[in-house]
Amino acid sequence: MSASGRRCTTSSGTGDEAVRAARAVRPDVVLMDIPMPGTDGLTATRTIVEDPGLTACRVIVLTTFETDEYVFAALRAGASGFLTKEIEPDDLRQAVRAVAAGDALLSPSATRWVIEQFAHRPAAPTDTAGQLAVLTAREREVTRLITTGLSNDQITSQLFISPLTAKTHVTRAITKLGVRDRAQLVILAYETGLVRAGG
Repeated sequence: MSASGRRCTTSSGTGDEAVRAARAVRPDVVLMDIPMPGTDGLTATRTIVEDPGLTACRVIVLTTFETDEYVFAALRAGASGFLTKEIEPDDLRQAVRAVAAGDALLSPSATRWVIEQFAHRPAAPTDTAGQLAVLTAREREVTRLITTGLSNDQITSQLFISPLTAKTHVTRAITKLGVRDRAQLVILAYETGLVRAGG
């Protein structure tokens, strides 16, 4: 695990050490591997995400294992992104900044990959109407655009709205649905049927 904060960077060799480091440093972003000695990265991610003292901390899973089960397990554990270790350093820095700003789930190509995985999974029965009734028509529209991998700036251009309005719609959708960030918003959008892969 590597933890990137406003003033420091630290690393850990085990999942338990990662959790302790996150609690001590309180970083903006944690880069988490999955296979680690002792507590694995997915469990450590879930622990960090659920810690009330780390609500501002975001986790990016950075691993060599790009399987659909790992992607979904990581995102459901609360990770804000999933990247492979083949990523270029500049792209990784950009991803960390984006996740710290709450402005992206994954790169557009990775987002498309996640969508493709949803296309091959049976839809889980959910109370769609009950969960989504809290959203306005515009918030639903913005949520749909987020699932295609669009950033706030791209949403602004597509809907001809101001950047502040786009950000407000995203924030309200996240708050109303009780999800942590855009990653969780995308998952909920597919699981509830608000959007469908390939549709």
